[in-house]
Amino acid sequence: MSALLPAPTIPYQGHKACPPFLAFLALGTIVPGLIHSFLPDGGAGSIAGLDLSAGGPVIIGTFAWAGATQIAYGTLMLLVALRYRALVPLFFLIILMERSLIALNTWVLKPAGTGHHPPEAYATLALLPLVAAALYFSLKRRAGAAP
Repeated sequence: MSALLPAPTIPYQGHKACPPFLAFLALGTIVPGLIHSFLPDGGAGSIAGLDLSAGGPVIIGTFAWAGATQIAYGTLMLLVALRYRALVPLFFLIILMERSLIALNTWVLKPAGTGHHPPEAYATLALLPLVAAALYFSLKRRAGAAP
């Protein structure tokens, strides 16, 4: 098992609340991934409110594909939060980049034009400042942390 999960070698020096927050974000990624992968409509109609009358199978298949990616990504986030904490700042940077691109595409570059947005569109806007703060505090060395 040590070949698959080598021992962490670099200690985490940021704020102690940041790894649990990353774990929370990981669960917030895995659960929607499970919904997208295993709900009959992937949540496209039942949660996001999309009209599935035209192109429904393609939309549902795309949601399932995205769900598989979310499960894998969320599992990696959880592993970092629990075992490889030195990578916590890097993951906050990646999440900040991901959420910024999602918000930019959802609200500016490629808005749906219907005025309707899925719940994730609003969650992304709420998460952006929280993840930015978490990145800052994960990079800031806490008092008493080993250099």
